Amino acid sequence: MNCESSVRPRRRNKLIVVLGGGISGYGSAILARKEGFDVLLSDSGRIADRYRERLDEWQVPYEEGGHSMERILAAAEVVKSPGIPETAPVVRAIRERGIPVISEIEFAGRYMGRAKCICITGSNGKTTTTSMIHRILSEAGYNVALGGNIGESFAWSVATGNYDWYVLELSSFQLDGMYRFRAHIGVLTNITPDHLDRYDHSFANYAAAKMRITQNQTSRDWFICSGDDEAIWEQLPKYDLRARLLPFAARNAVAGSEGDAFLMDGVFTASAGKASVEIDTAKMRVGGLHNAYNAMAAALAALAAGVDPDQIRRSLYAFAPVAHRLEPVAEKHGVVWINDSKATNVDSVWYALESMKRPVVWIAGGTDKGNDYGPLKAFARQKVHTLVCMGVDNAKLVREFSGVVPEVVSTGSLDEALAAARSAARPGDAVLLSPACASFDLFRNYEERGEQFRRWVMENA
Repeated sequence: MNCESSVRPRRRNKLIVVLGGGISGYGSAILARKEGFDVLLSDSGRIADRYRERLDEWQVPYEEGGHSMERILAAAEVVKSPGIPETAPVVRAIRERGIPVISEIEFAGRYMGRAKCICITGSNGKTTTTSMIHRILSEAGYNVALGGNIGESFAWSVATGNYDWYVLELSSFQLDGMYRFRAHIGVLTNITPDHLDRYDHSFANYAAAKMRITQNQTSRDWFICSGDDEAIWEQLPKYDLRARLLPFAARNAVAGSEGDAFLMDGVFTASAGKASVEIDTAKMRVGGLHNAYNAMAAALAALAAGVDPDQIRRSLYAFAPVAHRLEPVAEKHGVVWINDSKATNVDSVWYALESMKRPVVWIAGGTDKGNDYGPLKAFARQKVHTLVCMGVDNAKLVREFSGVVPEVVSTGSLDEALAAARSAARPGDAVLLSPACASFDLFRNYEERGEQFRRWVMENA
């Protein structure tokens, strides 16, 4: 594509500053350039080569390794990447100047035309649910893009494509910067404690951020949420919800205004309006209660989007595990090695342990986010014979699970942890990397942790 021919005339030199040069930032900067704004992308670190190449192609001015505050504080509006906290000095300076700060999602939503969005958030399950929905719509022949927290930048897709549907995974940080954006179909998988350090260590603040998925929805829209999640149902009365409600559940029989989904004996029926589909979860390639929840949410969203029930059934039965989320890596010497590196909080690990059918060697640890490990102890006592702690500081894990798990081993590196797991594993066992913690003590992110786990298993297990 000739990007220069698509750049529109400038709009009175209104300056848009984009903070952060990652996947969210580069897409926002290119969209701003296409829409005719003066643009500056500013990153305190280094911009990856692949993003710098695209910025150069679109002739977007950028800086890295620091911020030009005089130029930044001349902005009419700032698009902040979700990884930059409100406490960052540059953000505080922008706020003090009274300059509006929005997210990529808010910015890109202004230019998506008549397209519709399916937006998925939640503490756990949102990546799998988003991937399921995108696959269903794609295989149904919809003109659909995948973005937000996974896939391509939403703003980049808006700038360079012409889609009818966007399926977006949204973190609480992305929701924080949304004001007029509207989810035509909103999905809230659950709300459990996570990222509380970004919310003044207040679960109420974090829950309120997640509920922003419902803002601006109208009576023509749909809101899909867990009927088994007490935190969600405590929040609902606080909001003037106008969208059609579609709950999904396995424990509580909660009927929605326009349909619902309920799991019984491994089978669920999802209905939205006059359409419905029955799914036998035993026929799915992904197992466990957490994936039944994900599939119910995905089926409801697809029905709300008008997808044929038979196509929903075919797509869900064919859906394969998402990378780093209960991903089987290999079976060697009778031991299955499972990469669940994406499980960075206690609730994710709860579902991972719940799904285990073999005796478990569990690898956990990393940067603790104030975790309460109490909910994991029943499954740990029942299913885990060895816990391998992998982190710079393992004291809390060792203290919490000594006496709960027969064997607790403390290690300080991936190699050491996996060697210990290999020694402890017996034929018929599962070695489960499900950390319950962030990865930042030993790794750049959970993806790097999962990829190193995969590589070690293939070469050394």
